[in-house]
Amino acid sequence: MTADTENRTTTESGGGRSGSAGGVLVAATVAVGLIAGLFYAFACGIMPALARSDDRVYVEVMRNINEVIQNPVFLLTFLGALVLTAVAAWQSRGSPRSRVWVFAALVAYGLAFLLTVTVNIPLNNDLADVGNPATTADAAAVREEFEDPWVAWNVVRTVLCTLALGLLARALTLYGRDGRHGRSGPSGPSGPPGSSR
Repeated sequence: MTADTENRTTTESGGGRSGSAGGVLVAATVAVGLIAGLFYAFACGIMPALARSDDRVYVEVMRNINEVIQNPVFLLTFLGALVLTAVAAWQSRGSPRSRVWVFAALVAYGLAFLLTVTVNIPLNNDLADVGNPATTADAAAVREEFEDPWVAWNVVRTVLCTLALGLLARALTLYGRDGRHGRSGPSGPSGPPGSSR
């Protein structure tokens, strides 16, 4: 087998793996984007709108949201974004141009995931455990303990998810360039056009 044939065979056999890695990277970017958009909607629309409500309405609506959002679609996306980004990071370890961006995205989304699990979800659970406040004063007390920390930490996780999305988008751009030009850059592994060795 000649060197050219061997190189061609290696490239062709690696094409499937490369295509699979690209698909995982796209899926990770979409999943992280969906979660970033959800948290952004809470930060920019839902929570400011609820802030105008009276205390009992605020508590009731937040409890309803926290119950409804525990559905398979959200859970699959929320967990899937982490898993897909981790897999994309693993697959990109041999691609120096995009590797750093994917690993940075994994860290950013991992922090947002951890923040959600350790802060926002426990606050949601505390709100559910309280039940329906018997009086307006009770509702005000419940809201006071919940609202400010939940909103503040939601902003933090929104920023982290948006950062992760931007990092994955950058990795995807570099991955696309590598796919067009080969890993060794625009001139390919053999050097500039017209050169010989």
